[in-house]
Amino acid sequence: MIRFPASRKSPTLRDETIFQDTPMLGKSIEKGFPAGELWKVARRESWRKEIYRPIYHLHKWWATRLGSVFRAIVLGSLQGSDANIWKAFYERHSFSDRIVLDPFMGSGTTIGETLKLGARAIGCDINPISSFVVQQALTRVTQRELDATYSVLEQNVAKKLRAYYKTKDRENGQTLDVLYYFWVKEVKTPSGEVIPLFSDYVFAKDAYPNRKPVATILCPECGAINKAHHNVALLQCVDCRNKFNPQNGPAKGQFVVDSGGQKFRIKDLVSAQASPPSHRMYAILAVRPNGEKVYLRPDDFDFDLYASASRQLALESLPLPTQVVRPGHNTDQARGYNYLYWRDFFNDRQLLSLGWLLNDVLKIDDLKIRDQFLCLFSSTLEFNNLFCSFKGEGTGAVRHMFSHHILKPERMPLENNVWGTPHNSGAFSTLYRSRLIPAKAYLDAPFELAVDHDLFEEETSSRKVMCSKSIDTLVTHSWKDFSSNAGTTLILNGDSGCIPIPDNSVDAVVTDPPYFDFVHYSELSDFFFAWLGPVLKERYQFFDRPDSSHGSEVQDADAQTFSQSLARVLGECRRVLKSDGVLVFTFHHSRPEGWLAVFQAIRNAGLGISATHVIHAELSVASPKKLAKEPISLDSIIVCRHREHASKYTTELIATVDDETWLSKCQLTQGDRFVIAAAQILRESSAADLQDTEVEARLSAAYADYREETKVSMKLPIQAMK
Repeated sequence: MIRFPASRKSPTLRDETIFQDTPMLGKSIEKGFPAGELWKVARRESWRKEIYRPIYHLHKWWATRLGSVFRAIVLGSLQGSDANIWKAFYERHSFSDRIVLDPFMGSGTTIGETLKLGARAIGCDINPISSFVVQQALTRVTQRELDATYSVLEQNVAKKLRAYYKTKDRENGQTLDVLYYFWVKEVKTPSGEVIPLFSDYVFAKDAYPNRKPVATILCPECGAINKAHHNVALLQCVDCRNKFNPQNGPAKGQFVVDSGGQKFRIKDLVSAQASPPSHRMYAILAVRPNGEKVYLRPDDFDFDLYASASRQLALESLPLPTQVVRPGHNTDQARGYNYLYWRDFFNDRQLLSLGWLLNDVLKIDDLKIRDQFLCLFSSTLEFNNLFCSFKGEGTGAVRHMFSHHILKPERMPLENNVWGTPHNSGAFSTLYRSRLIPAKAYLDAPFELAVDHDLFEEETSSRKVMCSKSIDTLVTHSWKDFSSNAGTTLILNGDSGCIPIPDNSVDAVVTDPPYFDFVHYSELSDFFFAWLGPVLKERYQFFDRPDSSHGSEVQDADAQTFSQSLARVLGECRRVLKSDGVLVFTFHHSRPEGWLAVFQAIRNAGLGISATHVIHAELSVASPKKLAKEPISLDSIIVCRHREHASKYTTELIATVDDETWLSKCQLTQGDRFVIAAAQILRESSAADLQDTEVEARLSAAYADYREETKVSMKLPIQAMK
């Protein structure tokens, strides 16, 4: 375990000369940022981040930033002001004498992009899942070693797991592999009536229903599987001839209606019982030997098979989670449905399969290989639990449990095949091929996505460009080892408000701080910690704790507390940052108090803002954004220096045609517009050394302008302020 010093006294350096300050120079990120050029690259990457940057998607992390954007940020933070970020973007670099720190490491985006540029990296995170996953992402193992271990697992455990994911073909009685089981939650009314929580009976349709309108529909009377147009309002069942409206289920919003027409609040019915709601299996998607997928109504064979799994689970002694789900902003919704233990998030067949799989992974002798498969196992959990749902046909079928960044109880959960077949998504076997193997290959041959385009073109083609050195580093956990061995990367777990590295030792700090209020990482990461903690605490001391939370977490629903916690970390970054270095972070928020909290943190940390930019950050159709009234797809990039130097580098940004073009093509929401204005307000307020009250007034005025849709120019950040 990394033990962080109680004071900020610097450790003694073995070789002081390599970390001496250089003359004060401006950085190219202060001169400008190629947001227009990066826009199409970032937009393309955001569609399939796990393909274009597999190293950061070996395991779930929340709000993972785009690798292309952070490559440009790191590059601009290390280059002098006379360099051009975009011209250098696809060039090979070797900043071997430069060190970049990320105090909020998360999935490791800054770390990977820094190493690809030939610089040295230090990453720290207070969350044990982050520290473990980043270390596994950077660990080099050969595909031959992985394949050999995978083959042993397949031989020893896959057959046992697959036996519980079988069904019978209704046409010829042949045994078929099950891809997914469809379940629905049930509630009981005071009169004893059990009601399934269907909002409608169209349970499977194509991801693009306008192209393929035929959907799969459940008959509420007999449970038969029907095929019809996904929007059909009247359907006669093929089996019982019952006529019904497939769009009209008993669950409407927060209410459910019984057979007599009486309405009940679902939450009240759930709260009346001591356990999570019961579930009923109502459909199966299986695959025939010829690859044809078929929807089936479950019969006695299927119910008996599940009952057999429950009986077998009772006989086993498996490494299953026992941790309580603690109260919190992101957990209270699940707790309100009586999900009080992390074990409750899985049904008996999932617990049996996952327990067997974990048991065999723990038998792997080579610890380095074992940890790779433990990371893969943990990643599999995200797609194999009762909070998953069906995305539809023509896409990855499983909507993972964190698609909304909250623990949302799923009324119609989808049970995946844990080991999987070639036709599954989110199974252990498919994630092995789609996540683990590509992540290891990326270490050997990291690439950049290049989009061939003119800024005014809509249709573009993309290609991979090999312009980075391979990521070949040894992870260490102490400054002593890091400073004396050039081929190492320092990965720390602990409070970033007290980092065990010397004063004036890093050339740049590049990071993405936690959300101010909405997404509390440790509450969500407990889902993984409950499985990993008990089996890893002997070898990783940061797992030897009750859960993944920490008293020094920066996140807090209270703006002032968040600001103070962030200031503490930024102040520590200032201590370790060289006098000519820059601290750059990305940020967005939908309300003035979030921006004011950040401004106060920057000022109280002894920093000043020398530049701000905006950049495309996220896919606008991502689940959390589709549900937002004013989704934000832009990030602000805030460039800071030691306060006494910041004013020397603050410059007015010059408007260009490219700037106007990419912003106009972004289809900005009111939320995006507020991000642009707020970032500019922070830069100008820092340069003018304004007091909190005046900054708050400016932010509030800008917020009111954009919320009320007043006529404010949106061509550029500077123009938006005038």
